[in-house]
Amino acid sequence: MIVPDELYYSDTHEWVKKVDNIVIMGITDYAQSELTDVVYIELPVIGRVYKKKEIIATIESVKASSDIYVPLSGKVIEVNEHLNTNSELINSSPYENGWIAKIETDNPEEINTLLSPEQYRSLLQSKGVKN
Repeated sequence: MIVPDELYYSDTHEWVKKVDNIVIMGITDYAQSELTDVVYIELPVIGRVYKKKEIIATIESVKASSDIYVPLSGKVIEVNEHLNTNSELINSSPYENGWIAKIETDNPEEINTLLSPEQYRSLLQSKGVKN
């Protein structure tokens, strides 16, 4: 599984990239591989404020439907509109083209509650996943 070193991770398999007080979020390589072929995503609402661990999106795949949780509290300022017509980007490029939302964080220090790449790799290993 790919676990980029420059990101932060949640225990529910979302990733976050911090750029000043904005974070870009999506689901991890592990999460997309568990879902298999993504066929639809219900994107978050721009302008809505979400609290950490609140459901921000729902992804449907050929295998299952899964809720996506916001890793940090804040307001959605942009969503990846390309996913409306190309939801498979989540499978083919989970860390780049398959990002889900950009969030203006209420509390930038909240990022310190997320997992480091090393901690996330350990979480995956505890599930029997080889990285």
